[in-house]
Amino acid sequence: ERPAFTCMGKTLTFHDLDVLSKRFAAYLHSRGLKPGDRIALMMPNLLQYPVTMFGALRAGLIVVNTNPLYTPREMLHQFTDSGVTAIVIAENFAHNLEKILPKTKINTIVITSIGEMLGPLKGAFVNFAVRKLKRMVPAFNLPNTVTVSEALKQGKKFSIMEFENCADDVIFHQYTGGTTGVAKGAMLTNRNMIANMLQIEAWMMTKLKVEEEVAMSPLPMYHIFALAVNVLAMMSLGARTLLIVNARDLDSILSAWKKHPVSLMTGVNTLFNGLL
Repeated sequence: ERPAFTCMGKTLTFHDLDVLSKRFAAYLHSRGLKPGDRIALMMPNLLQYPVTMFGALRAGLIVVNTNPLYTPREMLHQFTDSGVTAIVIAENFAHNLEKILPKTKINTIVITSIGEMLGPLKGAFVNFAVRKLKRMVPAFNLPNTVTVSEALKQGKKFSIMEFENCADDVIFHQYTGGTTGVAKGAMLTNRNMIANMLQIEAWMMTKLKVEEEVAMSPLPMYHIFALAVNVLAMMSLGARTLLIVNARDLDSILSAWKKHPVSLMTGVNTLFNGLL
């Protein structure tokens, strides 16, 4: 029952994450997705990310983390290069998916909103502000979509089919920045991720205590830095991770600092300079 992830005042416990990720995995299998299929995750730091990511892994799928700020051209390269057949995407970026969908193999589309997992009242308020006041959701038309909430509701009716899960199975296609050419998909295995997680643990355990840390994650979880440190290593320590939706919004970082006893924060030079 310990808190695992907190975002915009809403918290998921480790138990919540266990239950919801199982439901999402069962939903994916009910849609005909099989172990080894590729699923893209394209959203900022939201509670939906760890739920759908661990759900996809529990279903044996390969997670293709996608930068929400990608252009349609960049999306098309990554989706076709990786062979993506399913996607979880924030509605803010769905209009870009619409532009390239016919050129991809994607046939399972799960849509989410910024406020979808924040509770009925707060979620509705946040979605109204994002959609109507800030106008951050361009119009789109995508066929046969379901929301994350609908997928989790349907997943309760199904179970995860059995499959062999090996240490050397590829579980992530993590794309490089593409600074020296087109972005390349690094194939990361279970063993890769566990080894990296244990390395991080070994280095941090001289300073951190199991089940006592509060880690802030302004860096996006679709990036390998936050994925390895904030999602995997911090979870293995039983830490609470504070998700910052937009790292450029420094006020949200300062607000989280005031509300929570933060003991660890990941960041990059530009972020630390901005905070200074």
